[in-house]
Amino acid sequence: MIAVLDYDAGNLTSVACAVRHLGHEPEITRDPEVVRSADRVIFPGVGAAGSSMASLEKLGLADALRDVHSAGRPILGICIGCQVAFSRSEEDGGTDCLGLLEGEVVRFSFAEGVERKVPHMGWNEVRFGGPHAVLEGIPAGSQFYFVHSYHVVPAAPALVLGTASYGDIDFTAAVARDNLVAVQFPAEKSGPAGLKLLENFLEWSP
Repeated sequence: MIAVLDYDAGNLTSVACAVRHLGHEPEITRDPEVVRSADRVIFPGVGAAGSSMASLEKLGLADALRDVHSAGRPILGICIGCQVAFSRSEEDGGTDCLGLLEGEVVRFSFAEGVERKVPHMGWNEVRFGGPHAVLEGIPAGSQFYFVHSYHVVPAAPALVLGTASYGDIDFTAAVARDNLVAVQFPAEKSGPAGLKLLENFLEWSP
């Protein structure tokens, strides 16, 4: 069973539609026990780290996600789901997050003289640094869609699966370790490349 987390953070319909398009039937749920029993979990979302973590904790989904992670079952974090997988975000005055990956989440801050609008919105090439099962069949130079004001800064370079550029910043766009993959871009809204990544995740056995 493929669980799609419902914690009042949006994006559920588009993610569920993409999963169905790929021939699978997702279970949209906010029940921690359903999440714990899932074969794999998709953790999407838009919004702020503080409200997202508050909702996850209130619903019991934070501990459920940690349990799924500890059990070694595949997890895909998308957008805010990517960010709160890390230790801490500076958003909302500082927010302790899930701690599944080591690192922090920071707001875009450019060098003097570099002018870019925040949030970062639009299509960007993601440069993938090495092979991974979720990347199979995705051509080099593929572009993905971004809408975000914050980006992850992993504590260890080995966590970085892909990077993109905005202004003078090369930021982490995708991370992976063991049974967890997380991407800053909404895969379900990122055209054929995003759907291929999602398809690969649905077949992935870490």
